[in-house]
Amino acid sequence: MSASYTYDVFSSLDGYGTASGGDWGGYWGKQGPELLAHRLELYSTPQRLVLGATTFRDFVSMRSTLGEDSEVFDPWVTAMVHLPTTVVSSTLTEPLDWPDATMVDGDAVDVVARLKEESDVPLCSHGSIAMNRSLMAAGLVDLIRVTVFPVITGQTGATPIHEGSADVDLELVEARTLDHDIQQLTYRPTLH
Repeated sequence: MSASYTYDVFSSLDGYGTASGGDWGGYWGKQGPELLAHRLELYSTPQRLVLGATTFRDFVSMRSTLGEDSEVFDPWVTAMVHLPTTVVSSTLTEPLDWPDATMVDGDAVDVVARLKEESDVPLCSHGSIAMNRSLMAAGLVDLIRVTVFPVITGQTGATPIHEGSADVDLELVEARTLDHDIQQLTYRPTLH
């Protein structure tokens, strides 16, 4: 039996994964108690995290710059960091500054296809936009969970999430409103 793979990503309404400049802050400053509790619930179940090199470097940099006790580390982030993690990279070297991480050198499509066959727990990736674009194009993503924050970052938007992605049809599996105006949408993708 093949393990499921969920691509989890945060987005502005106009499709950006982050904003540069300005005073947006993390979560575009829109997080509330429902979002944070739900994220903790999502990342407290048995699963394996899969990260690309760029996202992994960003997370490690944030952890080392801010320190483990920083207010940036909401409980769900701490739970995510302590999940068994596979980092797909041909540029990083071990040891990795992560509690339970294994680095795998190779093409993400091959690595995730193998993990899906071997894993006895679901697989999940938070961010890792470029890696997940290639996994979607290969048909390896079972669910896309996008959390849409109520902002448009037309001037400061950075990291367009789906720019250059394959054409994909989406079937809505679940929709949830958190903290009155944050939408979490879970879709089953099918290559178009």
